[in-house]
Amino acid sequence: MAQILPFPQTPEERLRAALRGLDMALAAQKEAFADFRANLSALGGAVSGLKASLHDYRGALDDTARDLRAAQSSARRLEATAERWVESAY
Repeated sequence: MAQILPFPQTPEERLRAALRGLDMALAAQKEAFADFRANLSALGGAVSGLKASLHDYRGALDDTARDLRAAQSSARRLEATAERWVESAY
């Protein structure tokens, strides 16, 4: 069953009710803003961690590219050596 709430009758009662509502809204807004700032701070930390991870990943990719170039150079030298051996055998 629904409960009917009495409406403030006098202007002073309405003002007090409005001020209580405003106080509750301001308290809720203050809490929401504090949560927002905390989440923003956490996001900043996560972005910093991601940036560091990407930096490390890029370094690993650079190392891998350097190793691949060295392996390719070695493979070409071996190929050239094998071709010389084959040519010298005939």
